[in-house]
Amino acid sequence: MHILVTGGAGYIGSHTLIELYKAGHTAVVVDNLSNSNPESLRRVAQIIGVDRIPFHQTDIRDREGLEAVFTKHHFDACIHFAGLKAVGESVAKPWEYYENNISGTLVLVDVMRKHDCKNIIFSSSATVYGDPAEIPITEQCPKGQCTNPYGWTKSMLEQVLTDIQKADPSWNVVLLRYFNPVGAHPSGRIGENPNGTPNNLMPYITQVAVGKRPQLGIFGNDYPTPDGTGVRDYIHVVDLANGHVSALKAIECVCGLAIYNLGTGHGYSVLDMVNAFQRVNGVTIPYTIQSRRPGDIATCYSNPAKAEQELGWKAKFGIDDMVRDSWNWQRLNPDGYNEN
Repeated sequence: MHILVTGGAGYIGSHTLIELYKAGHTAVVVDNLSNSNPESLRRVAQIIGVDRIPFHQTDIRDREGLEAVFTKHHFDACIHFAGLKAVGESVAKPWEYYENNISGTLVLVDVMRKHDCKNIIFSSSATVYGDPAEIPITEQCPKGQCTNPYGWTKSMLEQVLTDIQKADPSWNVVLLRYFNPVGAHPSGRIGENPNGTPNNLMPYITQVAVGKRPQLGIFGNDYPTPDGTGVRDYIHVVDLANGHVSALKAIECVCGLAIYNLGTGHGYSVLDMVNAFQRVNGVTIPYTIQSRRPGDIATCYSNPAKAEQELGWKAKFGIDDMVRDSWNWQRLNPDGYNEN
């Protein structure tokens, strides 16, 4: 297939490009570079052995720009990553998140249907479950009350895409609910490259390890979990990327609407991740215990059986792979893509 990848220069998008090409697909990237770096695409091209990845620096809210992309290329499907994604920032800037994520997706879908491209894989999130009604979380778990505007944009866009597919059954919509992506490509050439203070655990750990930050703050050690710290389903970004390639099988089978959790099915605490990082990499991570963050829940991990049964997809990498590849990326690129 020939795939449009929105947000393809970002963390998950760049890793997905590699797996798409490995599976025999081709891609065109649309990205406004607001939270990504074109260097990632240059490195992806080197890894997969092509001259370049076709790239358009276009915002998904730019209807004229998207029209030009669709006029130039014929797409079989779109994998839609583009969107703002920082939970804390979304609380401070709700309008910006709703305008960017929701308005941008509405423009994208409208341009897609006008060009008869009615296959979309949407980058959603386990945040749509809120404080989940069941653990492990299956796709039948009811969606909950999101705790921040970022989560609400994902939940709302799931509903938008569901309604569009229901009204026009010629659409195939795959909603992929991610758990907690970590790690990097084993080559160490591409990885997570956050702007400013990291919002996620692993890049904060690696920045402490490389000396960019003095210590890690752990928010809460009094949760009802084995060691008191929050438990999450961490998934290696390469496994997550392969989940998108597998999701194309659902589109090929004319799935209509399909929803899949992408996780490992295992919960690891914050201290599990810190201890694994220290053990595997031989690097000490100083940390302090701080008060809980509002909206955080104690435990969240998936039941990913549906994706295995229907798509043949299953996470292959364990916690040691996650922490090793995360450190390999940060160690080789202490300033991310900015040093090149």
